[in-house]
Amino acid sequence: MTGDTEKRKEAFADLVEIIDTLRAACPWDRKQTLESLRSLTVEEVYELGDAVARGDLQEVKKELGDLIMHVVFYARIAEESGAFDIAGVLEGICEKLRYRHPHVYGEVQVADERDVSRNWEQLKLKEKGRERVLEGVPSALPAMIKAYRIQDKARGAGFDWKRPGDVWEKVWEEARELQEEVERGDRERAEEEFGDFLFAVINAARLHDVNPENALERANRKFIRRFAHIEDRARAAGRPLSTLSLEEMEALWQEAKIEERRS
Repeated sequence: MTGDTEKRKEAFADLVEIIDTLRAACPWDRKQTLESLRSLTVEEVYELGDAVARGDLQEVKKELGDLIMHVVFYARIAEESGAFDIAGVLEGICEKLRYRHPHVYGEVQVADERDVSRNWEQLKLKEKGRERVLEGVPSALPAMIKAYRIQDKARGAGFDWKRPGDVWEKVWEEARELQEEVERGDRERAEEEFGDFLFAVINAARLHDVNPENALERANRKFIRRFAHIEDRARAAGRPLSTLSLEEMEALWQEAKIEERRS
């Protein structure tokens, strides 16, 4: 294990040295700022997420490297202004992890992961001096991820369904209210009820240990695969896709489903 530790240290030190060299010698690297890197970092995070969703571990490895490089690059830029350096970044996260895991590094007793999550949120509130539990949810998060984080933080404060199955009545209730507003033709109210319905569905996913973002992405990929099957069949028949009737498309869609089950 000691050898592995030394190897990790050497690899990380090598990356830090490379970033220092590039910052001094490469015109592009020298020009970068914290702000100019921001959009590139967001892109790298999405590329990592895509590799994870596809289960491509070699691509995950590459994308993790890109992301770690960005972390070191940010720290290098900050170091130039005397704000902090990579050592400070690493020391900070180590200190935070020890502080937020008192059941590992202290005397606190926990029964399960729910206790861990609840302690984490309480410590986070105390650490950041926040008065409200939901203040820590970034406003810029995509709506689905934000809803999941809001619900998870509320759970950490003890505000949650006692039994996961109870949430389904809420889902059906919101679905009925949505249908009523759609039938009334009130677009503004329908949008509000659609939001309530989606929030309830995301809550149900969370309570059943399903990540709604991952689930929706799987559905997206499934739809793309099956629609591509329709396009391929139309092309093989020498017909433009637009000439297929809805019934023909549906038949090819079902054909794609059958082929998926066989494979």
